[in-house]
Order: sequence, then C-alpha cells, then structure tokens
Amino acid sequence: MRSLTVISAGALLGFLVWELSAGAITQTQGSPAAASRETVVVELFTSEGCSSCPPADAILAQLDAQQPFGAAQVIALEEHVDYWDEQGWKDPFSSSTWTARQNDYAGTLHSGNAFTPQMVVDGTQGFVGSRGGTARQEIEKAAAVKKSKVEISGVSLVANKSVSLKVNVEKLASVTSKDTAEVLLAITESGLHSSVKAGENNGKELQHSPVLRELKTIGAMPKNGEEGFAAQPTVKLDAKWNVQNLRAVVFVQEKKSRRILGAAAVRITQ
Repeated sequence: MRSLTVISAGALLGFLVWELSAGAITQTQGSPAAASRETVVVELFTSEGCSSCPPADAILAQLDAQQPFGAAQVIALEEHVDYWDEQGWKDPFSSSTWTARQNDYAGTLHSGNAFTPQMVVDGTQGFVGSRGGTARQEIEKAAAVKKSKVEISGVSLVANKSVSLKVNVEKLASVTSKDTAEVLLAITESGLHSSVKAGENNGKELQHSPVLRELKTIGAMPKNGEEGFAAQPTVKLDAKWNVQNLRAVVFVQEKKSRRILGAAAVRITQ
C-alpha cells in the first residue's frame, strides 16, 4: 500500500510548554529512578521527504534524550517509511519493512491510510507525531499500565560484526484472548543526520533520534501467559553503523492487537 497523506505539523510550542511544565529529567536507563518507571515504547513513522516531519522528529529526540516523565521510561523508535522516496528525495534510512509495519497499525488503529508523521504509543494509540501535548498524555496513560519485566544482559560484541545478548521475559501480566505475544529484537542507531538536497526539505540539515536499523522476531511467549521466555539471540551488525551509537531493544507485542506488553533497551557498548 502506498499513500502520501500529509498532515501539517504544528509548531513545537505545545511540546516546549509541556517540557517546561513537566520538568526535564535526564537519567540513564540503568539509574535507580529509571528502574522504578514503566517502559513505554514510542514509535514515530517519518520521512526525510516530508516537510511536516522534522518537528515530530524533534519531539521524539526530546523524549529520548531528556526522559521528561517521572512514571515512564521512554524507548524511542524512529521508523523511516519509503513511500516518499519517489517525491524528489530518497530517504537514506527508509525501508519498505517499516512501511509494512505502519500499514499493520493502520488496521488495528483504524487510522485509514498511512500518513507521516505518525506517532504510536505502546502499539495502541496513534496520532499526528507533531502533537507534543497528545504525546505527553498518551505516554502518561501508558505508564500507568503494569508491564511485564524484560531483561537484557550478557551483551557481547564480536569484532564489531555481530552482537549477542541474553533475553529474559517474565510471565505476562495480561494476555488478549486468542492472540499471540511475540518477542522482538530491534537495533537502533542515534546521532544520524542528513543534508537534504531535494524534495520538500531541500537545503535542510536533519537530525535523527534512535533510527530503527533492524527488527526481527526472536520467539513467542507461551500461549497460556503463565510462563516466561528466555533466548540468546545474535544480530549481525552492518559495517556502516556506528557501534558506539547502537542500542538493542527487546519488546513483547501481541500480533493481532499490536499491544506492547513489556520492553527494555541497552547500549551495545557501555
């Protein structure tokens, strides 16, 4: 499915007011305060070919860098779709895989055609990605829901060519009837930027928060939801990726409802 529905981005004022009122909390995911918060996965479907997307990209970057929610540990995933690539500028980070993932959400979120920028919180709430106030509200609501504990340990980098890790997921707090909860492993890369030479963002320097580079299913939770999950996956790293800026993200997501039940993230190199 190809769609080029463009929704005009609002100014960042709403987000900045929210940031000032909530207070910026800069903490690492390993800190005691972070450990007491519920993880919330925030996905942003975006494109460098879309002039409405840079404000939404900036909001996601703020969420990732400053972690402004006392109850939420935000795990950000920036997913560049490819349906803008024939409009004058080919996004170097785009993938048809991320477009397909967004289309899956279009069905469960009843949002019709795919559009950019679109933010999705914990797989269940979707909205225009430049709406900072809406993002705040949905993240706060998602943080109030008890998640299953996901642990990532034993991260081992092999000559910068692959990374192995140990994944453990406790039994699920809740399971949707007749659904399957999959365990997915993602690799994200931060510190990326582009000098756009054509298209709607021609002449702009664009900065990006954790860009999704790899996503694969590493298993499924037992159907009864009463048992945990353990695995030791390995991911091959692309030579073009900067290892120092990579994170491994593991999350549990129901296949039909798209609800995310738990997540964790670690840096590849400490």
